[in-house]
Amino acid sequence: MSEHPRTQTVADGVARVVWTPSDGDWAATLDAVRREVEAALVAGHSRVEMLVALEDETGQRVATWSGLRREGVRRGVDGDLVVYARLTSDASAEEPGGFRALLNSFLPRKRAISQMLIRDPDARVLLCQLTYKQDWDLPGGVVEVGESPQLAVAREVEEELGLSLEAGPLVLTDWLPPWGGWDDALCLVFDGGVHDASITDAIVMQAREIRAAEFLTLEQARERCADFTARRLESALANLGGGPAYTESGR
Repeated sequence: MSEHPRTQTVADGVARVVWTPSDGDWAATLDAVRREVEAALVAGHSRVEMLVALEDETGQRVATWSGLRREGVRRGVDGDLVVYARLTSDASAEEPGGFRALLNSFLPRKRAISQMLIRDPDARVLLCQLTYKQDWDLPGGVVEVGESPQLAVAREVEEELGLSLEAGPLVLTDWLPPWGGWDDALCLVFDGGVHDASITDAIVMQAREIRAAEFLTLEQARERCADFTARRLESALANLGGGPAYTESGR
């Protein structure tokens, strides 16, 4: 890191702390960056930011421990840059709430998907043909930020199928590795109970996401689902009544 960080005004009310990489003492640079950040705020800037190369781990440590929160990655043809910033409205990292917010800005986050296992008296499972892929899948969807996974799956089932069903106990936690442009995720399968097959008569499909919804046997599910979906379905059924279980890609 450079021993002499400096501040530039890049927009009205926005200051940017800049430096050039070096092999100097990063702790000394951290002190200098902290002073630049505080000086920029005192000078009336409402936002102080830094752009740090994605591969520059030392620079990211300096940005973080100078009290700037990670906002995301700005992609570019000359390399990706991690964006850090502090607003005048942000609580100081010296305060408990501010410190937690700082940690929350850079600690890993994982996508969660909630699905519902709905069965009929013949042990068939309700599966959906989706508009955005060929494979069939259990009803459900992505959990929103700050939303309970158990409430999320009930919301998704109501939005996509028009069925008002309460999600029961957790049946399976299935980790999905990165695949086809997606980051990894946790898929949580909740028990949707046993219902008469005529429940499909009450389905009102959300046209932009659902093509069809049917009760299928396991054999039919294996034919229509992706391999990992079929494995997840089989694991969930095998674990009914046995307490939450864990699999990876259905295994």
